[in-house]
Amino acid sequence: MDIKDGIMLIIGIALFLFGMSVMGDGLQKSSGNKLEPILYKMTSTMPRGVLLGTAVTAVIQSSSATSIMVVGFVNSGMMKVRQGISVILGAILGTSITGWVICLSYIDGAAGFAEIFSTTTLTGIVALVGIILKMFSKNVTTKNVGDIFLGFAVLMFGMSTMSSAVSDLGKEEWFTSTMTTMSNPFLGILVGLVFTALLQSASASVGIIQALSVTGAMTFESAWPLLLGVIVGAALPVVLSSMGATAKGKRTAFVYPICTTLGVILLAALYYTVSIFVQFPFVKEVMNPFSLALTNTIMRFVLILLVLPFTNLIEKMVTTMFKGDDDEDEDMPSTRLEDRFIPHPALAIEQSRMTINNMALSSQKAVEKAISLIRNYDEKTFKKVKKLETQVDSFEDALGTYLIKLTGQEMNKSQNEAVSIFLHTVPEFESISDIAMNIAIKAKEMHDNKYNFSDAANRELDVMCEAVLEVVRITNEAFIDDDISLAKQVAPLEEYIDYMRDTIKQNHVIRLKNEICALNQGIVFNDLITNCERVSDLCSNIAVAMIEIGEDAFETHEYLNTVRERQGKKFENQYEDYKEKYTL
Repeated sequence: MDIKDGIMLIIGIALFLFGMSVMGDGLQKSSGNKLEPILYKMTSTMPRGVLLGTAVTAVIQSSSATSIMVVGFVNSGMMKVRQGISVILGAILGTSITGWVICLSYIDGAAGFAEIFSTTTLTGIVALVGIILKMFSKNVTTKNVGDIFLGFAVLMFGMSTMSSAVSDLGKEEWFTSTMTTMSNPFLGILVGLVFTALLQSASASVGIIQALSVTGAMTFESAWPLLLGVIVGAALPVVLSSMGATAKGKRTAFVYPICTTLGVILLAALYYTVSIFVQFPFVKEVMNPFSLALTNTIMRFVLILLVLPFTNLIEKMVTTMFKGDDDEDEDMPSTRLEDRFIPHPALAIEQSRMTINNMALSSQKAVEKAISLIRNYDEKTFKKVKKLETQVDSFEDALGTYLIKLTGQEMNKSQNEAVSIFLHTVPEFESISDIAMNIAIKAKEMHDNKYNFSDAANRELDVMCEAVLEVVRITNEAFIDDDISLAKQVAPLEEYIDYMRDTIKQNHVIRLKNEICALNQGIVFNDLITNCERVSDLCSNIAVAMIEIGEDAFETHEYLNTVRERQGKKFENQYEDYKEKYTL
C-alpha cells in the first residue's frame, strides 16, 4: 500500500461519512418528523419500546441519534427512564441495518445484461435520480428524497473508493499479522471501542471494517472482537449528550454504556466459554461485507436477549448513580424545553404543546384558588396562588425563547399553525394568572380590613365567579384537546359575562346610593368584577386564536365584531342557555 492508496483511503472514508450524514438527514426530513414522536407515544411496554427503537433507528440510520432523542424525552419529562431503556436496546439492534445498506455497494454484475446490477451502474443511476429530484423539484419532500439518493450514491462511491484503496493490503505481511492479533479478545474489543469512539458512529466503524474485509485477511476470529468493541464505543456521543441534563437525563444517557458493556461481557463470556468445549467451524472463515453484516445483526440481537432480564437492575443502577429530581412538585410541573429538539419540529412542537398545556392548567388552578379566597380566605391558599403565578411566568419566559428559535426551522403548514397559535396564546395564559393574583390580593384586602359585602352583592359576585370558572374550563379543554367546536362556545359565554359586569356594576351603584354597601368596600367589589370580566376576555382571545389560525386568518377584532353573524342561531341559543344558567 503506497501513499496514493493511503490518500484514496482517506478520501473514501470522508466520502463515506459525508454520504451517511446526507442520507441520514434526508431520511429524517422526508419522514416529516413523524417518527420521533412515536417513540414516546408508543413505548408503554418493553417489547414495543424495543421494536420501535429498532424501527426508528433503522430509518434514521443512527443509534446515537435515537438514544440522544430519548435522553431529551426523559430529561423533559416526556418519557420515563424505564421506557428509555427499551428504546435504547432497540436502537442498539436497529443500527445494524446500515451494514446491510452498505452491502449494496459490493454488488457486482457479470457482463452484458447483468452489468446493470453492478455497483458502478447502481451508483450512477441513484446519483442521477438524486440530482434530478434535488435540482428540478420545487416540493420540499421531493428534495429531501433527492438528498437520500445523493447521500446513498456518495456513500456507495466512498465504500468503493475505500475498498479499492485497501484491496492489496491482504498481500502485506504486516496487515495480516495485525489482523491475527485482533483475534485477541481484549485487544480486538479495545481497538473497536477506541475507533468507534473517535468516529462517534457504530455504522461508520462497521462500514470501514466491511471495507477492510475485501482484503481477504479478516477472519471471523478477528472480526468478532472488533464488532464487540464497536458496540461499546458507540455509547460516547450518547454520554456526551447528557452534559447539562437533569438527573433523569443523565440516568438515561448512561443506560447505553451500561447496556452495551453488560451485553458485550455476557456475549463474550458465552461465546468464549462455549468455544472451549465446542470447536466452531466458522472461526477461521474469511469474512466479507455480507457475512460481517449478518454477524453484526445476530450478535446485537443476542445481546439484547441477554440484557433484557437485567433491565430492572440497570434502572436501579442508574438511579443510584444519579440522585435527584424524583420528588418534583406535581402541582408545579417542569418548564424544561429541550434545545436538542429544535432541529426536529414535530418533537419541539409536541414538547411546547405539553408545556403550554401545563401552563394553561396552572393558570386555571390559580383562578380557581383565587376565587375561593373571596369567600374563604386563608394564607396558605394565597401563597399557592402566588406560587402558581410565578410558575406561569417562568413558563412564558421559557416558551417565548423556545418558540422563537423554532420559527427558524423548516416546518410544514400544520406545524406553522401550531407555533402561531402557541405564540398568540402563551401571553394570554400568563395574563390570566396575573389577574388571578390580582383577585387574590383583593381577597386579602377584604380579609385584612374585614370587609363584608351585602347579600345581594355576594350573590351576584358568586354567580359571576361561577361563569368565569366555566369559561376558563371550556377554554382550557378546547385548547388542550384542540377542539375548535368547543372553542366556539367561549364567545357566547364571554359576551354574557360582559353583560353581567355591566348589570352588576349598575346594581352596585344603586346599593351605594342607598347606603347598602360602603364606598371602600364598593371599590374592592368593583375591582373584583372587573378582574373576573378580564379573565373571560383573555379566554375569548385564546379561543379566537384557535379558530382564526385554523381558518388561515387572524383578525381578532373583526371576528369578535362579527361573531354573532358568523355563528348565527347557534350563538343565540348558547347565549340564552348561559343567561338562564347564570341568571342575576
